[in-house]
Amino acid sequence: MSAPKEIGGLNHETELLIKQSHEGACGVDLPEVENTKLCLRIGQTKREKIGLPQVNEPQVIRHFIRLSNQNYSIDAGFYPLGSCTMKHNPRLNEKMARLPGFADIHPLQDQSTIQGALELMFNLQNWLATLTGLPAVSLAPAAGAQGELAGMLTIKKAHESRGETNRKIVLIPDSAHGTNPATAAICGFEIKVIPSNSEGLIDILLFKKLIAEHGKNIAGTMITNPNTCGKFEKNIKEIADLIHEAGAYFYCDGANYNAIVGKVKPADIGVDVMHFNLHKTFSTPHGGGGPGSGPIAVRKELAEFLPTPHVIKEGEIYKFTTPKNSCGKVKGFSGQFGMHVRALSYMLSHGADGLQKVAEDAVLSANYILAKLKNFYHAPFEGNCMHECLLTDKIQKAQGVSTLDIAKALVEYGIHPMTIFFPLVVSGAMLIEPTETEGKEIIDEFINVMIFIAKEAKEGRGEKFHNYPLNTPRRRLDDIKAAKNPITTWMQL
Repeated sequence: MSAPKEIGGLNHETELLIKQSHEGACGVDLPEVENTKLCLRIGQTKREKIGLPQVNEPQVIRHFIRLSNQNYSIDAGFYPLGSCTMKHNPRLNEKMARLPGFADIHPLQDQSTIQGALELMFNLQNWLATLTGLPAVSLAPAAGAQGELAGMLTIKKAHESRGETNRKIVLIPDSAHGTNPATAAICGFEIKVIPSNSEGLIDILLFKKLIAEHGKNIAGTMITNPNTCGKFEKNIKEIADLIHEAGAYFYCDGANYNAIVGKVKPADIGVDVMHFNLHKTFSTPHGGGGPGSGPIAVRKELAEFLPTPHVIKEGEIYKFTTPKNSCGKVKGFSGQFGMHVRALSYMLSHGADGLQKVAEDAVLSANYILAKLKNFYHAPFEGNCMHECLLTDKIQKAQGVSTLDIAKALVEYGIHPMTIFFPLVVSGAMLIEPTETEGKEIIDEFINVMIFIAKEAKEGRGEKFHNYPLNTPRRRLDDIKAAKNPITTWMQL
């Protein structure tokens, strides 16, 4: 008799379903088909095997349950990914999204039968318009990056409507999210990079130089504020004035809006176009728990170029409409409606004052972490931060411990790491965003582990971190081997 496989107690591994397959296994009991002619026709169309695994229902369920047990989510613990705003997803919002009048409607229903849903979308548009001071809103984009795309297409359409097809340049900071230059390029624009200064802010003198060099050919600028260094761009109004004097538009990436929601109206600092990440600021689920949603808001003069559809109210009737010179459709039907329900539920449950408190608490939590850790880790920029704080491995690197080691040590100690190696303008970056939904006890636990790691490195015991994590379903991956010999399909295993 052979020894049992070592599976780590009840921490079960699971083989690929294709490897669990055995001839004749079936998880579905199909009924007899009465239309045998149709059955024969289908059989003639596709007769060869297509390689699907033959497994029973318990195998399939256990396979995915075991995989899910290896997963991590905001429901499992602290998730301080910088520039991601991994806040708690309130269950009240989930209940609202599951109401039959919202969950059971079909996107092709007659508009007269979905007045409640249209009213909700209309109200969400108004909330976003009020918060930003930008009166025209499209809920169509399905995610933040698609919101960027819709916003830049709106700007492009506006320039084209005036015959200004020469405006092909977009100015983007070197600290921007990678989606900004990617979006601009997809829209056919040429990117000019705005360098950052020693404060982690846009270098205003170099920005002025770019304006002077390219003025009449500039379509706009894409700026995240607060930026990815966790700093509020103190010259933002001057930057907006300069871009407007050049006849271009100011696009604000709303990825970090959680820091200023309810506190600052982007329109007041010169923003012309902005996208929101409902899955960040307004607590709808991220990623696999999503999908995301990235509405955009624009100034009145740009309303006619928004994506379709747009919800309006005529008398007591709500209806979809297409803006006069719309940049087109960016998403099937009317966008991620389930996320619209969750976001409006979040806004209504907090109210305007509550949203201000969200921003205040998010900024307070990040500054608390910065204050506690800046004596143990290098802070590349002086002063307070906004909703996320930025540290580096400059001190630990001299002790043989890198940012990657610190992140892997956090995993070993049961804490999800922060965002690492971003922003790219800071070497060994560790970007930490606690959000407002984490209590002091949880944040203190994170701080204590970070201090422990720093002390271990300082006292010469940091070498052990090179092999961390040890007690996880997967150990540290060999990044170099993976890059040289990528395994992209199960058939290579």
